[in-house]
Amino acid sequence: MPEALTSGMEAPADEAALAARVAAAHAAATPLAIWGNRTKASVGRPVQASAAVSTRALTGITLYSPAELVLSARAGTPVAEVEARLAEKGQHIVSETPDLSALCGEDGAAEGPPTIGGAVACNLSGPRRIALGALRDQVLGIRAVNGTGEVITSGGRVLKNVTGLDLCKLLSGSRGTLAVLTEVTVKVMPAPEATATLVLRGLAPDAAVAALSAGLGSPFGVTGAAHLPAPGRLLGPGGPATLLRVEEFVDFIPYRTERLRALLAAHGTAQVLDTEASLPLWRAVRDAAPLAVAPGEGAWRISVRPSAGPRVLAALEAAGLRGFLDWGGGLVWAAGDGTEASQRAVMAAAAEANGVFWTMRAPAPLRAALPVVPDEPAPLAALTRKVKAAFDPKGILGPGRLYAGI
Repeated sequence: MPEALTSGMEAPADEAALAARVAAAHAAATPLAIWGNRTKASVGRPVQASAAVSTRALTGITLYSPAELVLSARAGTPVAEVEARLAEKGQHIVSETPDLSALCGEDGAAEGPPTIGGAVACNLSGPRRIALGALRDQVLGIRAVNGTGEVITSGGRVLKNVTGLDLCKLLSGSRGTLAVLTEVTVKVMPAPEATATLVLRGLAPDAAVAALSAGLGSPFGVTGAAHLPAPGRLLGPGGPATLLRVEEFVDFIPYRTERLRALLAAHGTAQVLDTEASLPLWRAVRDAAPLAVAPGEGAWRISVRPSAGPRVLAALEAAGLRGFLDWGGGLVWAAGDGTEASQRAVMAAAAEANGVFWTMRAPAPLRAALPVVPDEPAPLAALTRKVKAAFDPKGILGPGRLYAGI
């Protein structure tokens, strides 16, 4: 059966109603597509389900303790609402959650802003990932409904706890295929007072990654390291742009940027952008805006060791795709024709570099026919099936979202 249309999507009013709906689906062995606001609808395979359930009605910040650096929110709470609340106290979630609704919302299928539950369910992190960790590293606790309709909890609402098994990391990135998140608790940190960006122009990808590695290996607190082969309107003319970000107290920014600029002198003369110019630039990198994906095109995300990033980018460009590097070269974003040839080029480039890929956007028939993530080795695939069976015995939660048949 086809994936349920959004016009028929159900949005249970609270956790108890959600649990009852899942329990009913379990009893009837009826598959459910699990969504927030469908801002990442094109990520992964099309779900084979006749009904769809959304967590968008589960909203509200349930706990915020600035002194304890902890925030809890129901899964349907918009990420923007969480960020605004934290900004009032000069705090943020360091993993820099991207807004991929323009890229992955299936050409207008998104029904609202990204939600905090959806962000955790996909475990997508922004440019700070290379320096400060992934979103799953910030998750302290979860509440969720498993595939039988049972409410489960893991972790807690404090920075240090040993409450039960650590299911937080397991469910972060599971895309709602193991359990439906209803509430998440995250660690927050003080936000930087100021931001500066060093921009080197005209470097080839290999030289750019060498410069990024030098910056990341320095003691000057680089929290973003990207290379844009075609920055376009983001930075204007001047050729490829290699970007290094420093975030600090206002008084420390001049010292750190000048020392970093001197360190990078062998790679070229760096232009320094202030906070006002830096913030929109890094939001664009975070949200993969440099790809400028057109209707009908595909988009992919390939994770490799940073030294392999330029080689992967070159292979994809030879196949007619375009892209850019983040995470010091370790994350390759690519876009181009949404065809089988493009998908296979991405798969081959990732495999050659011993990396992994995610199909972020492609026509539904293509996502159904070819792997959207690398196939797992047989022992790992067997473990995946056992974990799925433990959480969702009848396989009703997002069947086929990650792997065909489960």
